[in-house]
Amino acid sequence: LRDRMEVLRIPGYTLIEKLAIGEKYLVPKQLSEHGLKGTGFTFDRGALQEIIERFTKEAGVRNLEREIASVCRKLARKRVSGESEGSAVIDGPRVLALLGVPRYHLPSERPRQPEVGVANGLAWTEVGGEVLTIEATSMRGRGRLTLTGQLGEVMQESGQAALSYIRSRAEALGIDPSFNRKLDLHVHIPEAAIPKDGPSAGIALAAALVSLLADVPLKPLVAMTGEVTLRGHVLPIGGLKEKVLAAYRNGMRTVIVPRENEKDLAEIPDDVAKDLEFVLVENMDQVLEAALTGPLATLGIAQGPASGDRGTGPTSEPVTH
Repeated sequence: LRDRMEVLRIPGYTLIEKLAIGEKYLVPKQLSEHGLKGTGFTFDRGALQEIIERFTKEAGVRNLEREIASVCRKLARKRVSGESEGSAVIDGPRVLALLGVPRYHLPSERPRQPEVGVANGLAWTEVGGEVLTIEATSMRGRGRLTLTGQLGEVMQESGQAALSYIRSRAEALGIDPSFNRKLDLHVHIPEAAIPKDGPSAGIALAAALVSLLADVPLKPLVAMTGEVTLRGHVLPIGGLKEKVLAAYRNGMRTVIVPRENEKDLAEIPDDVAKDLEFVLVENMDQVLEAALTGPLATLGIAQGPASGDRGTGPTSEPVTH
């Protein structure tokens, strides 16, 4: 039966879409069902965003409606019992007071200063995109690579491929070619509660390792997604829309995207795309050019455009929509 049918994969709602659905449909419906229609109670956008990000993690809006209904029930009870209702506008702090301890934490504060060995990767999950802070460090050893952070098999392989690429081009990248005989490397991706897998973090893993071994910091507001081959080619990925929206929510200014995903940029909402710079890349040299704060020692890669610039470097091509 399945062989005779076509499977349509419908992506989950984005944060912006959930906010619109909540404002136009869910809030008016629940206010009416709880006898609060016409009483002046309103939910501002901050209240809805607080519920979406800290009390629900879902592709749809079923739990969002349940949480809005919970807030309305408590408001109705306070109104009937004659308790002080305060302002009729429900904002973020009021939501926290009514719903209690959040079920989910906001994304951890991202570094705002350039750091050596710290890259921003992008991952897809069933409830949207996530920005993954990828940290790399080294210690004396004999070339062992350790990857931690609840990584799946595909991401483990991406780390190994990134390291092999760096070893094959160590001299050109200004890295001591014998580093693998002197150092052990440890790559860690925090937010351990989030399972992470899929071919999308290869270039971020490679960038973090190159930054560490070459001692050149990475720009803090640049996020990247793409897989890297042993020869340094960047391969396309899926879920670009969700990943870009995650980068936008986390305050990123530049997103590095495989050139073969250029067609997918049309799916990005205009109000998001206008605030981001997309750099299309085909190889790791272009990734490093856009992500590093300065040139590598012997490769001579020129510094990429700053976060707010629209200029182009010698090998990368920023695209603005």
